[in-house]
Amino acid sequence: MKTPDSHEIKRALISVSDKAGIVEFASELEIMGIEIFSTGGTARKLKEAGINVRSVSEITSFPEILGGRVKTLHPAVHAGLLADLGSNDHLSQLEEHQLKSIDLLIVNLYPFEKTLAIENSTHQDLIENIDIGGPTMLRAAAKNYRWTAVVVRPERYSDVLESLKATKTIPESLRVRLAGEVFSDTAYYDSLISGYFNKFNDIAMPDTYAIPMKNELDMRYGENPHQSARLYGNSNSIFNKLHGKALSYNNIMDIDAAAKLVAEFDDKPTVAIIKHTNPCGVGRGNSLAEAYGKAFATDNVSPFGGIITMNNPVDAETAAAIHQIFTEVLIAPGFSEEALEILTKKRDRRLVTVNYDKLKESLTNDVRSVAGGFLVQNTDTYLADESELKTVTERHPSTREMQAMKFAWIVCKHVKSNSIVYTAHDRTLAIGAGQMSRVDSSRIAVEKAKLMGLSLEGSACASDAFFPFPDGLEQAADAGATAVIQPGGSIRDKEVIAAANARGMAMVFTGGRHFRH
Repeated sequence: MKTPDSHEIKRALISVSDKAGIVEFASELEIMGIEIFSTGGTARKLKEAGINVRSVSEITSFPEILGGRVKTLHPAVHAGLLADLGSNDHLSQLEEHQLKSIDLLIVNLYPFEKTLAIENSTHQDLIENIDIGGPTMLRAAAKNYRWTAVVVRPERYSDVLESLKATKTIPESLRVRLAGEVFSDTAYYDSLISGYFNKFNDIAMPDTYAIPMKNELDMRYGENPHQSARLYGNSNSIFNKLHGKALSYNNIMDIDAAAKLVAEFDDKPTVAIIKHTNPCGVGRGNSLAEAYGKAFATDNVSPFGGIITMNNPVDAETAAAIHQIFTEVLIAPGFSEEALEILTKKRDRRLVTVNYDKLKESLTNDVRSVAGGFLVQNTDTYLADESELKTVTERHPSTREMQAMKFAWIVCKHVKSNSIVYTAHDRTLAIGAGQMSRVDSSRIAVEKAKLMGLSLEGSACASDAFFPFPDGLEQAADAGATAVIQPGGSIRDKEVIAAANARGMAMVFTGGRHFRH
């Protein structure tokens, strides 16, 4: 009795958009005496290479129509792909209708993804690059993998040829792997199309959620050595590593957090230093070197082994300052030749460029895995502007205090909750992150400022959520803060406002919080 492992490959159908390697592959099939059928542009390319190829119309007895939209959507093709050759009933029906099995299908899909990446692609361009016949054939062959071998990835051509040259067959163990790749690739393809239509129709939270992601980077391990890890993405080229050893899971987590913080600033040179996704210093200045000095002064211990992110290309002066300490990753829109000469002296230091425009465009939804599913929310891109801030104290903030509060509020948004941030108008002075109580976050910030020899006199204090009691505000006042920015909304707001008035502080409410878990 015939089995899938003993089933000899006699007929192949080839229809590919990505024609890399297809001539060489088809030439080997022809040498082995395998009959080749093809469509449209693929058939022309094979004929031009001198390969004996027959039109799919010979199978269907029907011409390609509707500009090529209909060519393989025909019972003769799909019966050939779906026939169970171990079933006498299927074999008799093939014979009755004078049909033959298709033993090998080689298909890859219209370039929807490439068209989507082209900036000036129109809606109609994208519609025309949605493949219909290709996925239909692929899914049919993959369902019937025991009798129809299917290849969707060009990198598999060599595996298939190796097997055919050895035995004229393709073992079921390879067929099932090839079938699995089909369903993975068609799911990715469909998710790209689904995502495009959701965006086109302005649907942020669809009833079913498909994320088009493919492996972009294998990692040595995850957060810890006993965890395996990969980076899945959609090749949007936001980041590009120029130098240094391979990026780790933790590096990428920090790079993401750092770049999103600095992306909030674009009017002056700004530098953020990140450790474990929390900023340990942020500074702004008339030059990048000045901004780096201010960021480093907030905490001159934690930056060792940290991530430094900048919103301007790195020059020699900034590079020389940074080169004095050990850093894991530097991120910037670019690096001057002089800066690269300095920074690449450390072989393992990673230098990464960032496209902030693409980064901002990518900030749509946040997705997090939880047991049994995913949590999805739209990204927290909101920041209240000055017109939305409400002064709730008797004293209004000065211009400099308002500048400091707005700066503190931006940084606070990127610090893990509970977060308290003390700033001047152009630099962080103290950061308290991730504590179970707001008072503890403030206490840690104040103690760190003392350790660094930084005065908090006249500083602004930001809290990512409201003060539930006056004690947090009083602690800020005791530390030297004269202005506070917070969301407001506590049932004890009146008590907190009264405490601020008693200390002569200025306080504004934003009306919105920035929890960050």
